[in-house]
Amino acid sequence: MGPLEGVRVIEIAGIGPGPFCAMMLADMGADVIRIDRCDGGGSPVEIEAKFNVMNRGRRSLALDLKNPRAISILLKGCRAARP
Repeated sequence: MGPLEGVRVIEIAGIGPGPFCAMMLADMGADVIRIDRCDGGGSPVEIEAKFNVMNRGRRSLALDLKNPRAISILLKGCRAARP
């Protein structure tokens, strides 16, 4: 529980401040869903997911955003995240 309980956030996986911000939002109670790349890329340093502390407190879904069906799934999730 926290001040952001009931807020849903869709995070498009990346590097830098984005994952850190999503981790902090999850720590404050937001329901954060991380959208990862299917190929597992995006990070110059490969860390096994179970050891990556930046992924804590949120669920993840791997989508190929070059596929129209995956884009449809992402947009549906974004609509569901709207307040």
